[in-house]
Parts: sequence; structure tokens; C-alpha cells
Amino acid sequence: MIHSLSGGVLADGGIYTFAKVDVDGTPGWYLAPRMLAAGTRVIVPFGRTGARAQGRVVRCENCTPQTAPVPMGRVRSIVSVLPDPQENA
Repeated sequence: MIHSLSGGVLADGGIYTFAKVDVDGTPGWYLAPRMLAAGTRVIVPFGRTGARAQGRVVRCENCTPQTAPVPMGRVRSIVSVLPDPQENA
């Protein structure tokens, strides 16, 4: 049996901030706590084990669950945003 997609109700109409983070040459998409500038250093779960790794934000964008670069059920979140070392200089 085939169901119509036009009559359904969307479960979530929210907007989420996604950051593309580069960890040692391997980019990946993560949920971000807010818009982050390119070059911001962050800690993210990385690899199959989810070990924490440091990376740099390549870019950020706001998305709906339907336009997200990663399925919402599989997306990981940024663990922490590291301070800019130039702020302390």
C-alpha cells in the first residue's frame, strides 16, 4: 500500500544550527549550540568510538530537519567551544 506524503503533519518545524567541523582533514557535520565563526576551535565526538577530538569549524548554517546535512537521528553535537587564544593575549 502506498501512502500520500502530502497529507502528513511534520513532526518538527524547528530550526537547527549545523557546523561543518574539520578534524585532522576529515570534515563532518555536528549540531552547534549557536552560529560559530569559521576557524572556531571545538571539541567533538569523532570516529566510530566517539572519542573526543579537537577540530575547527569550516562553516555554519541553519537548517530544518528536512534540509539537514545529516539525518537528525544520527547527528552528533559539539561537546564544547574552545576559547580563542588571542582573547587572552
